[in-house]
Amino acid sequence: MDNTSTVNALYKALSTGHTSKVSGLIDNDLEWWFHGPQNCHHMMKILTGKSSPTEFKFEPRSVDAIDDYVIVEGWEGLAYWVHVWTLKNGIITQFREYFNTWLTVADLRIPAAGCNSRRSTLWQSHPRDLAKRSLPGLMLAI
Repeated sequence: MDNTSTVNALYKALSTGHTSKVSGLIDNDLEWWFHGPQNCHHMMKILTGKSSPTEFKFEPRSVDAIDDYVIVEGWEGLAYWVHVWTLKNGIITQFREYFNTWLTVADLRIPAAGCNSRRSTLWQSHPRDLAKRSLPGLMLAI
């Protein structure tokens, strides 16, 4: 299964309550990072069993893969969210969650010797429904 399929399987398992499927997709020692309002730790609560998937439904509106990263974006009502999943050998090892935050993913790797390529933006938030709102911005460098 490729990285995008793994992450899509995770969201499907979460929405249907298949916790055994979820635990098979995520490393036991998942590294977690969160940015947003403190009352928006929805994914953490779902993954730890402190809330059910019916309390906040994560319905991805876009899913993009960049190397070992899968970036998932969605907006439910007034909440705009971006999830960045890192996978190693088909298992999710790291999770970054951004709520009501504009995210830019930039490639800051040093180009190979003799290569003229520049550092570039690899991905940027597209909160279509929230285009008129002011959101704090963060940059994720890879």
